Amino acid sequence: MNNKENFLDHVFKISDSISWTEDESGQVVVEMENKGFTNRIAQRFFKKPHTSFITLEGLGSFIFKCIDGKRSVYDIGLLVHDKYGDEAEPLYERLSVYMKHLEQVGFVNKA
Repeated sequence: MNNKENFLDHVFKISDSISWTEDESGQVVVEMENKGFTNRIAQRFFKKPHTSFITLEGLGSFIFKCIDGKRSVYDIGLLVHDKYGDEAEPLYERLSVYMKHLEQVGFVNKA
């Protein structure tokens, strides 16, 4: 199978189903409701929280705040390189994995 679609051309937006804030240090904190059968069991019997708060580290927070539904993954990579330089290398490999993970957990959707 020959897939000619370039992931760097994809545009993502933050999912409407999540809420997030920025703490005093500038890190993104995503509020995620724990839904589903297994989460209800864990909440009832193991006192697990109904809502989890996930703090994204510095680079992850920067990337998350760049996602606006207009910028492609490539454009976000340019912004990351401007801010973090060689510290972000290998840039596009890491960024692609991170964006796919954000999509997988439901924090972002393709625009």
